[in-house]
Amino acid sequence: MKDYPAEKIRNIGLIGHGSCGKTSLASAFLYNAGATNRLTQVEKGNTVTDFDPDEINRKISISSAVCYVEWNGHKINMIDCPGYTNFLWDARASLRAVDAGMVMVSSVDGVEVGTEKVWGMLDDFGLPRMIVINKLDRENSDFKKTMESVHQFFGREAVPVQIPIGEEKNFSGVVDLLKQKAYVFEKDGKGNFKEEEIPSDLKEEAQKKFEELTEMVAENDEDLMEKYFEKGELSYDEIIQGLKKSILDRELIPVFVSSALFNIGTQPILDGAVNFLPSPVQRSEIEGEVEGKEGTVKPAQDETFSALVFKTLSDPYTGRISLMRIFSGRVNPDVTVTNSSKKIDEKMSGLFFLQGKDQRSAGQAKVGDIVATAKLKETFTGDTLCERGKSIVYPSFQFPEPSISFAIMPKTREDEDKISQAVHRITEEDPTARIGRDPETKELIISGNGQLHVEIVTERLKKRYGVNVDLKPPKIAYRETIKGKADVQGRYKKQTGGRGQFGDVKITMEPLPRGEDFEFEDKIFGGAIPKSFIPSVEKGIQESRQKGILAGYPTVDFKVVLYDGSYHEVDSSDIAFKIAASMAFKKGVKQAKPTILEPIMQVEVYTPETYMGDIMGTLNSRRGRVQGMEQRGELRIIKARVPMAEMLDFEPSLTSITGGRGSFIMEFSNYEEVPSQLQKKIIDESIKEGRIKPEEE
Repeated sequence: MKDYPAEKIRNIGLIGHGSCGKTSLASAFLYNAGATNRLTQVEKGNTVTDFDPDEINRKISISSAVCYVEWNGHKINMIDCPGYTNFLWDARASLRAVDAGMVMVSSVDGVEVGTEKVWGMLDDFGLPRMIVINKLDRENSDFKKTMESVHQFFGREAVPVQIPIGEEKNFSGVVDLLKQKAYVFEKDGKGNFKEEEIPSDLKEEAQKKFEELTEMVAENDEDLMEKYFEKGELSYDEIIQGLKKSILDRELIPVFVSSALFNIGTQPILDGAVNFLPSPVQRSEIEGEVEGKEGTVKPAQDETFSALVFKTLSDPYTGRISLMRIFSGRVNPDVTVTNSSKKIDEKMSGLFFLQGKDQRSAGQAKVGDIVATAKLKETFTGDTLCERGKSIVYPSFQFPEPSISFAIMPKTREDEDKISQAVHRITEEDPTARIGRDPETKELIISGNGQLHVEIVTERLKKRYGVNVDLKPPKIAYRETIKGKADVQGRYKKQTGGRGQFGDVKITMEPLPRGEDFEFEDKIFGGAIPKSFIPSVEKGIQESRQKGILAGYPTVDFKVVLYDGSYHEVDSSDIAFKIAASMAFKKGVKQAKPTILEPIMQVEVYTPETYMGDIMGTLNSRRGRVQGMEQRGELRIIKARVPMAEMLDFEPSLTSITGGRGSFIMEFSNYEEVPSQLQKKIIDESIKEGRIKPEEE
């Protein structure tokens, strides 16, 4: 492959809501550029970027994938990002590796929750962007309505540079507003088109849109504004240069149109990426820590080598593959570099460009390249690599906390033996998946961003590593607390013929506000208990509260005051006072009106208006409290607070109600008391699991 200077490289993230056509557009780009010899399709399971068996089976993107095309003397690196809520963390990490975003919007559904989420990510990273309104061939597609949705969500700076020719099944091409030409495509998917005059029924609209575009470009540049006022028009070159500057400054967002599935309008989008989006050296300097101080790094080839590892792939055969974006300098394969995040040296094992899962040897890599290397021993997603002996550290990633957990049971002893290594590989690749032992139940717990996420992780355990597991119902992280006060004594005395054991404590207990956890206060005066034993008293309570008396869950939000006690000069010991404190704790909790708390989730449900009534009814039946509703375009957003125990099977229920058009996000909010009629069920379940004994109930 030709060696491209950084000025001729474009790094673009393909982002948008799930199933809006990102992977199909990447397929069209690859075919048009000659990187593939046929137009691959998601439905056929043969696309370059959805190569994982889970993606092929489910027909959705689960993980970001890198590919590239050579087009008009440029190299365009693309990262096809997942759009479903469970996997948006991967899209966010990938956007750290690109210089611009290509935001896909379905002309059937308009702006959706995933579109909003990724748009916010682009804002967070200060990235310029272009919009592609896709699926214009579909029934119920509507360009004008979609543009209204785009303007409502993202502002008037989103300006069409194209308009569609025809609607729904009659969509046949695009009008280029800048060149005032029409491109009419054949419908065989091969991307062949003819340049023609603008159809008569679109001439007036095309002229009007062109004038609006020209005015918006002129408004962002004083010199162009003067010329526009003087002459009443701008030249083609002036408009192009003004548009490029406005896009780079994020003052304008060009809007393109397409049918990725039928390869209509896709070549002009590639032209737009080359002509309008910035090269790696046009981006602003990259913030980080340079030689121990806050600083910036210039994206230039003659600077010190530095790169950010934005993704880790784990293959059962080739091992760990690290994908990185080079922000400065150059690097050769098989050299030793410094992992400045961990302050260790790493030996690279070759450099290669990825075309989906295929590896192409890269030779030397330089600023602007998105490149991979293999078998780094200690380097993971979010780490910075730089020239040996230098110290450049880019900010790492903050991954979301898991929202749902299941117990997993290996089916055989062989599966149990293999699971440790498999888990290590899985979590290397997916830092949002958590797998570990519950210290209370000794069960192996898997946690993820949703039920779909957990199911996919367990499928990968089986398919990639041959580990068969059963999923048990999710574990809810209940807590226990007290509602009243108690004043109790814990006295431990044991005589065994020699030195005995003696500890005696008197404590008061009272509730704390929700979320305050635990507070211990020492009010011993006059040496009733020697100071050396006070830490043992607190330790005894701390250890005992990890297993509450009602259902065996940790006890929280209470205060203990140690105010009196007694000791024996010979028989008292740390262990005796720990046991005495534990006895006092258990006695005190029983007196202080113990109760069980459950986690409450803040939930936002995104749905077309048609399904609002059914969804609100479902939330109410799940003990949810609807807090409000918002309207955003065609979508309605229902905000509610719902117990986590009631949300475990909400995902399939919502899909059933809305036919897959609804989506939701949720995050932990706070703990609240479980209704008394449900506490008995939780206690019975704890007895069944062996968390507590019947007599402890």
